[in-house]
Formats: sequence, C-alpha cells, structure tokens
Amino acid sequence: TDIAEMRDTLIFGPAYQGGTPQDPLSAVAALPRDAEICGCNGICKGTIEDAIAGGAADLAAVKATTKASASCGTCTGLVEQVLAVTLGDDFVLPAAASICACTDMTHEDVRRMIKSQRLTSMPAVWQECGWKTSCGCHVCRPALNFYLLADWPLDYADDPQSRFINERKHANIQKDGTFSVVPRMWGGITTPDELRAIADAADKYMVPTVKVTGGQRIDLLGVKGEDLPAIWKDLNDAGMVSGYAYSKGLRTVKTCVGTDHCRFGTQDSTGLGIKLEKTLHGSWTPHKLKLGVSGCPRNCAEATCKDIGVICVDSGFQISIGGAAGMDVKETELLVQVASEAEAIDVIKAMTQLYRENAKYLDRIYKWMAKVGLDWIKTRVVTDLAERAALVERFELSQSIYRHDPWAAHVNDKAESYQPLARLDLEAAE
Repeated sequence: TDIAEMRDTLIFGPAYQGGTPQDPLSAVAALPRDAEICGCNGICKGTIEDAIAGGAADLAAVKATTKASASCGTCTGLVEQVLAVTLGDDFVLPAAASICACTDMTHEDVRRMIKSQRLTSMPAVWQECGWKTSCGCHVCRPALNFYLLADWPLDYADDPQSRFINERKHANIQKDGTFSVVPRMWGGITTPDELRAIADAADKYMVPTVKVTGGQRIDLLGVKGEDLPAIWKDLNDAGMVSGYAYSKGLRTVKTCVGTDHCRFGTQDSTGLGIKLEKTLHGSWTPHKLKLGVSGCPRNCAEATCKDIGVICVDSGFQISIGGAAGMDVKETELLVQVASEAEAIDVIKAMTQLYRENAKYLDRIYKWMAKVGLDWIKTRVVTDLAERAALVERFELSQSIYRHDPWAAHVNDKAESYQPLARLDLEAAE
C-alpha cells in the first residue's frame, strides 16, 4: 500500500525504495492517524498522538504507554518523528543512537575503532572507547562479541556469556521454559534412518510437538532443558548436527528438487543448496541468514524472498540479495548472474563475508543494503575480483574456526550446565 511504502522509505531511506528524497517530518505529518507505525505491536500513529497528548513527551514515555518501538526497535526513528511533528519545538530529534547507555558511540563508530586500532578484546574496546560502565551490559556485549569475532577470528575467543540465552543453550527457549531442538537437514534432504532417529528421540524424551518448519526441516518442540545433551547425543549418533535455528547466523538453505526429479529443472538446485549449507554452516552473521536455491524461474524454493537467493537458469545462476518475508516483505535485487556453480559459491561466500565485516549488529541484509547501496556491494563482490578473492579467503579463515557442531562439544564436556538448579515442583510438594 501507499502507507506501507511511505513507512519503508521513512525507516530505511529513499535509497531503499528508489524514490526521491523528501523532508521526513513532512512525510510523517501526511500519514493518516490509522497508519501503522509499530508493526511488532500493531500501534498506529493516532495511538501515539493520543499518548503524547496525554503527557508522553519522549521516546521512553511513548514506549511505556503504547509499546511502540519497545520490541525490535526498527520503528524507533519513525516514532521519534511522530513526537517531533506533534510537539514541534518542544521535541528535538536525537542524534544517531549510541549502542547503549554504556557509551555515546554508535555501532559504526565502535566498529571503526575496532578495525583501525586493532582492538581484539572487550576490555580493550571499553578502555579505548571510553565506556561508562566497567564491563558493558546485555545490549552492547552481544554486539561487541560479534564484531570482535567477525573482525579478528584468530585473536578473539567467542564469549558465550555475551550471547543471548538461545545461543548459550544452543536451542530456542519456549514460553513455558522448555526448548526447541532442530537438527540440520542439508538442503532439506533427509533419510529414513534420520527420520527414525527423530521419531525415536521424540518418543524417548516425550516431545509433545513435532513440526515441519518453513526451512524444510523438523522441529522438536517442548524438550526439557536437562534433556538437551541427551537428545543431542542421540541425534549426533544418527549423524545429525545442530541446525543453528537459534543463531544470528546461517539458518537454512531451502531448495527444490531441480534436475534430480523435476522436468522443468535447469540445474542441480538441491546439490548446490547442500554445498552452500555445508560451506556456510556455523558462520556467525549480524542477524539470521536464510538462503534459497530454485532450480528454474518457477521459484519453488522461494529464493526471491531470502537474504541470498539463487535462481537457476539454462545459462547459469542468478544470484540476488536483500529479500525478507517477516515483519517486512521484500523482494531480492539481482546481484549478478554467473555461469558456473563454483563461481556462484564464491560470490555467496564473498557476499556473506562483506555483510559480516560491515553490517550493523541485528541488521538483516536488506536493512544494511539500504544504507550502503547495491552498487557499493556489487563493486566489491562482482566487479573487483581481487576483493572478492580476499573476502573469500577471510571467510574461509573464519569458518576454519567456527564451522563445527556445538551439540557434540556440549554433550562431551558441558552436560552438567544443562541440569536444573533445583526441582521446584518437588520442593513445593514437600
């Protein structure tokens, strides 16, 4: 809709929509009261205006009163613009937001310091960047942890305590405190033996819900925290590894059957998807990373709404980037068409590494691309072959450290950390 397009332009900038620059405050003023501002919580402009009329004079007050901007934060700038339009001179738009209250520096400022000053530890960042706290907080530590491991894989050791609970537990926590376990299925391909192992695990650990996911794999929902190492071991013994469904990293590479079975298939999309998933497996990225490989332009793997998508054609592989199918729905934009599978894999490696090295933590590719521009990305990944090769080399260096299965490591030496501190249900009964 026109309102949705205007909202995207206001949040991501005119470069995102290919439009012409306009005064953001004038555009916000023109939005009707029923225009949705916060997609997470379904908050419209009128609700925010009513909260402001009731005394909410800053962002924190609007968050507390309406929940607008209180979830993912994507709409924060738009909420501030509604405040500016409504309050006029009584509200001053803030400068670029800092990472958190620990510092006045933005994500971009801190990352430039990490690179230019070769800061290879969190204490070094805190000291050189003048952190106001002694050891950071729950907001800045995950970002710093990612920036350091992405920029200095040989010099920095990943800090599990600076990760969100899902990444520490290597499983997605659910609303009742149980966990979701998703084994990897390379390119969506499985075997009868793997399916039997999943069924046996579901029976053995009394898993209440077994669901096929949108990423072409099987989710075991409702696993108790203390059972995680044991269920992982059973799945490991069947040859399965963590699907990283909890990570800011590679999730899945969705595929169609391609030339293996489909009469319309032009290339081996399943084979390419498996190769890509095994190549990218374990890579940490600013946000989750989803890929799709479709064997022909009919696009059965929905590659054109993934972070990175491949459409196979008779003459080669069309690689596009910047798609989304969540709170924002975006179609990918063409990056390049290449003739060979090997070159397609190299382009995607380079693209992933460029994203890792330059994007703000928690920005999906489409948000980052809106800031730097598709042409900037093309120059480094497509045009400059030397830069592409360097990106691929740095990607492989990082993967030599992080391409592993955390489930297996935790089964062997960290199982005790998954035991409950107390059985509160038994204590209550006594």
